[in-house]
Amino acid sequence: MRRVVLIAIPYLWLLALFLVPFAIVLKIALSDAAIARPPYIPQFDWASGIWAFLAQLDFENFVWLTEDDLYWKAYLSSLKIAAVSTAFTLLLGYPMAYGLARAPEEWRPTLIMLVILPFWTSFLIRVYAWMGILSNEGLLNQFLMTLGLIDSPFVILNTNTAVYIGIVYTYLPFMILPIYAALERLDGALIEAAEDLGCSRLQAFWLVTIPLSRAGIIAGCFLVFIPTLGEFVIPSLLGGSDTLMIGKVLWEEFFSNRDWPVASAVAVVLLLILIVPIVLFQRNQQKQQEAEQ
Repeated sequence: MRRVVLIAIPYLWLLALFLVPFAIVLKIALSDAAIARPPYIPQFDWASGIWAFLAQLDFENFVWLTEDDLYWKAYLSSLKIAAVSTAFTLLLGYPMAYGLARAPEEWRPTLIMLVILPFWTSFLIRVYAWMGILSNEGLLNQFLMTLGLIDSPFVILNTNTAVYIGIVYTYLPFMILPIYAALERLDGALIEAAEDLGCSRLQAFWLVTIPLSRAGIIAGCFLVFIPTLGEFVIPSLLGGSDTLMIGKVLWEEFFSNRDWPVASAVAVVLLLILIVPIVLFQRNQQKQQEAEQ
């Protein structure tokens, strides 16, 4: 009975906070748009039964996503921005995690606290702060002009560059922490053995440290890529009109166009796309736990 209860709790949590909302969104995606409250006409009716519903099912809203270039371009652009941001986050996060793992043990708690310190501030406030830093009259341009490095302000805000900066800054701790956890468990004797066998420090790092920290790298990349793919706040505040991400399109369909069926179809497709990295992440975590056992 105890085992059943322990298993039932997360499944009930998943049912209440994922499966039921997903079923509601899917139902709206299969409905027709209407000028009403709510702004859609449900196609499913308990009185007529599920077979009558399946008989008239046409997936019109999903077909519309394939006919309009805006949606598939938004999906591709989101995948590109998420992949590039993950790569930049890895390039910055790995050296920082390596430095944390090699720091004196008494300094590690303080350094880790500095990494997670931004989480103590509201996410929205941090994004607004970057607007003040990257604007034409912002701190960055004023600093560079004071030093005489530039004559006119750089146009950074409302560009994809600002979006990349905001994403990398926001999700950098999600990359650092799993890599640090993998590097901290690394046995230093393996590095010494590789150097004794003729490897240089760089070769030992590439042949020993990188492979043994692969689990942390994979976990960090998934933890950054998955939420970035559906990001809305950062591209809305830091990006411009040329910044096309599916989260932004989703918000406009819901609140500007008030086309809930199409917006729900966009959300369902986005979730189906996210299932792939989520499943791969879970398999990686399972393999890591089996290897540790």
